[in-house]
Amino acid sequence: MLVGHVKELTRYPVKSFQGENVNASQVMDYGLYGDRSHAFLDKSRTNKFLTITQCPQMVMYRAKFQGEEKLEGFPPVHISTPDRKEMKWGDPQLKNELEMLSKRPLEWIRYPPQHVPLGAIEEAPILLITDASLSSLSTLWGEEADGRRFRPNLVIDLINKEPFCEETWIDKSILIGDTVELKISQACQRCMIINVNPDNASITPALLKTIAKERNMQFGMYASVVKTGKIKVGDEISIKG
Repeated sequence: MLVGHVKELTRYPVKSFQGENVNASQVMDYGLYGDRSHAFLDKSRTNKFLTITQCPQMVMYRAKFQGEEKLEGFPPVHISTPDRKEMKWGDPQLKNELEMLSKRPLEWIRYPPQHVPLGAIEEAPILLITDASLSSLSTLWGEEADGRRFRPNLVIDLINKEPFCEETWIDKSILIGDTVELKISQACQRCMIINVNPDNASITPALLKTIAKERNMQFGMYASVVKTGKIKVGDEISIKG
């Protein structure tokens, strides 16, 4: 059953930085190619990453790959800072800035293109939201809800604009394009990260309170990868079976 089309694809080369919108990407076993493949370890805690929760200013840093998707190695990661400096992954100045902002000692970490583990990735490889649910949430909140706050990999343009219909897809598989298959596993339980404005890192507690009251803290769905392949904006999305 055809339910919609791919509206947006977003991957996050550096965990907790702003992502990059792409027209097409390979879907690996861990999600979109290179998603959360680069991160900062928080050395003040055991086996923990620095995230927006500890350092809200991270949301204003933008990261993107410069080059083709290759399995033998990632293309260079280009980073734009909030004050419009341009850096590359590995630049000591970048690490120094984040250590000053977070007041924590940090360590670079990078995973290979073949696999990024859970932990760097969140609860599951792919996080998806729908345009209808985002619109409905804006109405519930009383302000326009910026989709970037929810850090999705996939935004679905639904044919039937039924808000939150994706919550009925748990344990079902969706087909995207010619080859990719995902299995919807669970709803995403939201935290304070969605309160952080991606443009200026200001915090608006009312958004999370709205989701707590109206949606039982849930917005968006997690999915695992059943079949890998390439997807692109505009691809058809169908419920399998």
